Amino acid sequence: MITILAVLLVIGGVIFVHEFGHFIFAKMTGMRVEVFSLGFPPRLIGKKVGDTDYCISAIPIGGYVKVTGVVDESMDVEGAKSAEPWAYGSKKMWQKLLFIVGGVLFNMLLAFIIFSILTASSGVFDPSPEAIVENIIPDLPADSIGIQSGDKILSINETKVTAWKDMTDLIYAHPNSIIRIEWERNGVVYQKTLKTISNKVLKGSRFIDVGMIGISPKFTHRKASVWEAISSGANNTWYWLKITVVSLKMVATGEESIRNLGGPIFIAKLAGQSAKSGLGSLFGLMAIISVNLALINILPIPALDGGHLIVILIEAIIRKPLSINAKLRIQQVGLVLILMLTAIVFYNDIARLF
Repeated sequence: MITILAVLLVIGGVIFVHEFGHFIFAKMTGMRVEVFSLGFPPRLIGKKVGDTDYCISAIPIGGYVKVTGVVDESMDVEGAKSAEPWAYGSKKMWQKLLFIVGGVLFNMLLAFIIFSILTASSGVFDPSPEAIVENIIPDLPADSIGIQSGDKILSINETKVTAWKDMTDLIYAHPNSIIRIEWERNGVVYQKTLKTISNKVLKGSRFIDVGMIGISPKFTHRKASVWEAISSGANNTWYWLKITVVSLKMVATGEESIRNLGGPIFIAKLAGQSAKSGLGSLFGLMAIISVNLALINILPIPALDGGHLIVILIEAIIRKPLSINAKLRIQQVGLVLILMLTAIVFYNDIARLF
């Protein structure tokens, strides 16, 4: 039950916010919204209010906002011919752009708000600058050689250290390597060798391997100021955007296997695990997925928001709209690509279960 509720909150919430972004900008620019759907057709339940059918549909891998005049998931060719003032085709380019990018903007805003609130509620944890160990992760290298909480690290590979950052820089530089570490406990100095483990971290625009031994410093907890909460929200949103960009680039260039892509089942598993760890973890996962959805949707792929954006730009360059048949073909190609990707991530999800 916890997993089901967590999935509804995370996936349903992120999709709702995305579609709500499209909906708001459509209304702001005077477009008629015919359908606001969570999920893809066929329609299950809903209610029509005014011109809009608010509904839940059967295929739970997304959602859509149907605006009069747009060739979208509904493949409504007749509606695309509308020249009414409330139709998409009658609007100025900047109004079309706002509608198309509305979902992406709202997803990024959602992530920013969640990360900011999490910082405001949990506070700030300032690490001690001293090279003194506070926590040791069981079964990792530091634990295997007997390092304990309160121990002071004196040197790494005969290089003296006094600050935590200097120590971590030296360890980071040696992934999967034998290093000699010297530490002090109650006036007694110990010295042993260990083999670091390797972990990937983002540096600039790429992931690099760094060494780790499984220790962390002492943290001092304090309340976060309003500015710190806002700054943390922006920094975390930007960080996860960079992570997503680099990850997609690695998949596209073959550096990372497409088998590592996850779909709804994988997200459901993560949501369930996060829910058991607390609401903070669950909402943090929601923010990360919201950033992922924003970036994926803005990719220049037909049927996605980025594909519609490219069409708008092409029409601006050639100074006339593409034919309805051309838009229909573009949409059909995009849907085939999306179905292929959906099949891949579902296969990956199922493969992880066995």
